[in-house]
Amino acid sequence: MANSTVVKLAASCIAVVVCLLMVSGAEAAITCGEVTQQLRPCVDYLMNGGGIPSACCDGVKQVKAASTSGEDRRTACSCILDAAAMIPGLDYNLISSLPSQCGVSLPYKISPSTDCSRSIEMSDTGNGF
Repeated sequence: MANSTVVKLAASCIAVVVCLLMVSGAEAAITCGEVTQQLRPCVDYLMNGGGIPSACCDGVKQVKAASTSGEDRRTACSCILDAAAMIPGLDYNLISSLPSQCGVSLPYKISPSTDCSRSIEMSDTGNGF
C-alpha cells in the first residue's frame, strides 16, 4: 500500500517537472513529456530493484532513439535528472546501470553531479543513464 502511494507521488512529481520544463520552451526535438512518459515504467524498479519491466527497457531504447542531436541528448539528460530529483527513494546505482541492463549505451551518466549543459555534446558512445 505504501509502495503504491510512493509510486503515485513519483508520477505526480514527474508530471509537475514535465509541466515546468515544457513552459521553458526547449529547442530540442525531444520533449521532457516524452522522456518522462517513456521512462515512467522504470520508477518502481529504480526504487525497489528486482526485475526490470520490459516496458522500462522499451522506454530507455525509445529515449535513446529520439535523442538524435546534442540538444536532444542535453534535454533528455536534464529531464531525467530533474524528474529523478523529485522522486524520493530512487537508487542512483540502479539508474546508472539501467541502460546497459537494457542493452543500450548512452553517452552520459545520470547522477546528482552530472552537468547536462556542459558534458553533453556527445557522440553515441558511453554508458550510464
